[in-house]
Amino acid sequence: MNKSDLVDAIAKEAGLTKAQAAKAINSYHETVKKAMKKGDSVSLVGFGTYTTAQRKARTGRNPQTGAALKIKAARVPKFRPGKGLKDSVK
Repeated sequence: MNKSDLVDAIAKEAGLTKAQAAKAINSYHETVKKAMKKGDSVSLVGFGTYTTAQRKARTGRNPQTGAALKIKAARVPKFRPGKGLKDSVK
């Protein structure tokens, strides 16, 4: 399912126009991104939790040359599915 399929499905399920559904999805994405950028987590009971984690600096290898590379430390997004989501997929 891509974004346009998701917009169609949400519009049909919620009785919204496609424009309203697209606006709601975009608003959801922006809100989650802003919260994660501040370091907050977003918990949706039964669905999952969006968080950020700190990844340490490390040494990697260039696959073509085998040369060592320094990879900087970074803050990365994570998603942990909730029990409701896990159970619905089984």
